[in-house]
Order: sequence, then C-alpha cells, then structure tokens
Amino acid sequence: MLRWAGPGYALTLALLVVAPLLGPGYLLLRDAVSTPRSYLSDAALGLAESAPRATPQDFAVAAASHLVDGGVVVKALLLGGLWLAGCGAARLVATVLPAAGRPGQFVAITVAIWNPYVAERLLQGHWSLLVGYGCLPWVAATTLALRSAGTEAAGEGAQMYAQPPENPDICARSRAWPGFFALAFWMALAGLTPTGLLLAAAVTVVCLVPAGGGRPRWQCAAVTLGAAAAAALPWLLGWSLGAACCAPDGAPGVDAFAARAEPGLGTLGSLASLGGIWNAEAAPGSRTTLFAVAATVVMLGVLAAGLPAVLRRRPALPLLVLAAVAVLVPATLATGPGLAGLRALIEAVPGLGVLRDGQKWVALAMPGYALAAAGAVLTARRWLAPAVTAVACCVALLAVLPDLAWGAWGKVVPVHYPGGWAAVAARINADPRPVAVLPADSMRRFSWAGPAPVLDPLPRWVRANVWATGDLNVAGHTVPGEGARAREVQRLLLAGADPAALSHAGVGWVVVESGGEIGAAAKTLDRAPVAYRDGDLALYRGGGD
Repeated sequence: MLRWAGPGYALTLALLVVAPLLGPGYLLLRDAVSTPRSYLSDAALGLAESAPRATPQDFAVAAASHLVDGGVVVKALLLGGLWLAGCGAARLVATVLPAAGRPGQFVAITVAIWNPYVAERLLQGHWSLLVGYGCLPWVAATTLALRSAGTEAAGEGAQMYAQPPENPDICARSRAWPGFFALAFWMALAGLTPTGLLLAAAVTVVCLVPAGGGRPRWQCAAVTLGAAAAAALPWLLGWSLGAACCAPDGAPGVDAFAARAEPGLGTLGSLASLGGIWNAEAAPGSRTTLFAVAATVVMLGVLAAGLPAVLRRRPALPLLVLAAVAVLVPATLATGPGLAGLRALIEAVPGLGVLRDGQKWVALAMPGYALAAAGAVLTARRWLAPAVTAVACCVALLAVLPDLAWGAWGKVVPVHYPGGWAAVAARINADPRPVAVLPADSMRRFSWAGPAPVLDPLPRWVRANVWATGDLNVAGHTVPGEGARAREVQRLLLAGADPAALSHAGVGWVVVESGGEIGAAAKTLDRAPVAYRDGDLALYRGGGD
C-alpha cells in the first residue's frame, strides 16, 4: 500500500486543483478552448496563416474527439499533466536522492503541483503546456537512470547488481531499451506544444552532463534528438508549408510578454518563486498583494533548507544550475537591454517568437526545485523526524497559495455552450467554405463563459478554415498576428463592403458573435442571406469558396 501513497497524494492535489472541471461542461478560459468535436482543419495542421503554435495539441485533440467528447479529452489531459508532475517529482527524488525516502517525495510532489507557475498557467488557459511541464521530472529521472550504472529502465535509479551477471554488456543493453522507449515517450508527450518539447529537450541535455557508468551520452543524445525531431515534425512542417513562415514574427510583442514583477518581489523574486506571468489578470489573488512576499519566503526557505543535502549529489548539480539559469535569464530578458536584445534576435531569426513569453521557461526550474525541497527532510533529520519535517513543509507550501485550490478559487470552471453554437457549427460543417468572424478581436467576452476573455471557440468546432488575424490586445496595445488575409477580409467587413467583394475575397460564411465591435458591417450583412440567427449568434451565407 505504501508504494501508492505518493501517486495517491499527487492525484489528491491534482484533483483539488481541477475539481470544478470534473462536472459536465467545457474548459473555456483565455487561451484554453475545448469543444465537443474538433477537426483536422488547416489550422489544426498548422497550414493556416497563423503560426502553428498549437498544432500538435489541436491535432491530438481533433483525433481523440472522434472517439471521446473533446471537453473530456482536454480535462483528462490537464488532470493527467498535473498528476504526472507530482509522480515525476517523486520518481526523480527516488532516482537522485533516495535517502530522502517517501517524506522527501511528498515534499517534492507538493512543490511540483502546488506553485504559482501551475496557478498562473492554469488561469491563462495553458493546459497543454502543463502537460509538458508534468513530463519534465520524468524526462530527468529517465535520462539520469539511463546514465547510471545498472540502470533501471523505469527510472528507479542506479542499483548495483547483487551478483555480477554472466554477460554484463548484453544485460545492460537489454535493460536500457525500455528506458530509451520511455525517454522517447516523455519527449513526445511533452511535444504537445513546441514549448513543452523545447523544455523537455533542455532537461535531457542537462541530465547528460554528469558522468555515469550506464548508457553512453551519444546513445541518450541520439534518442533525444530522434524523439524531438519526430515530435517537432507536425509544427515544423506546418511552419514551413503554411503561410506563417512568410509572415512577420513576434518582435512587436516582446515588451508585452516579458516577465512581470509581482508586489514586493521585483521580477527576479517573482520568477524565483515560479510566478511573474506577463498577464496580471492570470495571477491568483494571493500573488497580487504583499502576501506574495511571505509565500516566496516560505518556498525559498524550504528550498534553501534542502540545498546542503542536494549539493552533495553529483547528478543533481546540473538540474540545480538549470534552475538558476531558468530564473536569471528571463529576469535579465525583462530588463531594457534584455528586451532590446531579444527583439533584435527575433527580428533576425524567424520562428523565435516562441521566446517572447519569458516566464514560461521558468518551468525548467521545477526538477531542481523538487530535489531541493526533498532535501529539506535530510537537512532537518538531526532535529526532527523526516515525517514531521515533510508534514511541516507540505502544510506551509499549501497554505501560502490557498487560491490554487478548487479551480483557482472558482475561476477555472466548466462552461456550457448555448444551443446556437452547435447549430451554426452543423451548418458550416455541412458546407465547409471559408468563414469570416465578427467581432474583430481574437478574444471574446461571453456572458455565459464568465468574466475572463476567451479565444474564439469557432475555429476548433468547424472543419472549415476560419480566418482570424491573431491580433492580441495587451494592456491597451495591439500585438499583431500573422493573419494578413484575414485582416483584409476583416477590413472589408468593418467598412461595410458589398457582399460581392466578400465573395471575391473567398468568404463562404460570415459568423457574428454577440458583443464587440463590428463597425459598418451591418451594411454588408443586411444584404446577405441569413442561414441562422438567435440571441447569441448569426450566420450569413457568402459566395466564396
């Protein structure tokens, strides 16, 4: 029974975070969009105008939603990602710091699941990034186990044989293959997003640094490279074949997406405590007051207490260095010179817009933080029983972030689509011609979806190509997207152009969603045939295809 204590505790924390989502409905919050069914549209394949940032996840959800309701798929992946983060942290402790035992594993589980990074990314709607985040300790544990003498494929850590086998080389190779497959699996799962794949690759490379008597570095590196290339193929092909490869990159959004200082902490302190997301509205309430200082002191205090024990473990050192780099580099890039340098880099090298959101890279600190937190029970065992230290650390870490519980204090809850959405989607799917959408903004505010803005769910719900500019308003400033053709169609609509002009532009349908700016579009729509209309949506026929 004790072997299930750690996974059970991790599942309990994960359920406590996402509990409201266990009911019926769909996750629709800022960047998180789930619908009953998704399709392998051009956008899902990364072939639309927008950059293929969500290509792997959209492809996976579209494929899975053929069998299971799309809302269930997304909620299950989110819950699974958080559970994996906790279980992976425990496995990493068992691999690198076995003396910490189950008490140390419990502290590591708490740090991995119950922290500002999880809270802020959850509120921003980055469920697929949290899946990649949950893979990081597994990637670290598997790589370190492969590099250790007498490796266990599942990542249990270095265990020497009780008796030498007759042919140690053959035995080692046979035991390594499951580990290689496990490493490839975790890399692929993290690759639901491009960022997740890059995070996993970075952790793997760092874990290859320590000397080991197991599999050679080149074998582990080859598996990592092959798995990363395979996982990256969907978005690399989408970027190279789609229109986004020729579009301007994200340099204008560098300032908007830089890491943000939270009250009393500064940017460095915010990042060190795994907070500091660019969007202040996506921060839990406890991170918007000076209470964040107390929370940071508690977290860093637990980590500092464990450092003496962890620093004596050579395999842990690269992960600790990676944690420091993951905090210091985004903090530096949030300064004036750092922003200027990053802007120049993105302008010079197409495709590096993924670097704009500096705070998301702090996820790289989590494996090192988990080890340091587990080390606290070893440091304190001269004075306290490990179980007592573990309970004290876990309670303290939970107490300083109370509003992560219950869907971030009720902010992450399932929504129910009005009936018109299914009706409009059915009509478009019966004749999947290109769709133009109003209002003009990429983000929407629906009375039935809560107070937070959400991405338009229509592109995920229809098999047709939905033209979207990708423009994003951040703190009153517009960060332009890649949708040049969508922007031209939008200009025609807002100017009240003749329906014939829309047909010439290839518009087959026009969907008007409630709320937002529609300019003079009424002049155009009054002359277009109505296919559906209710209090939330209106669908008009165009002539394009």
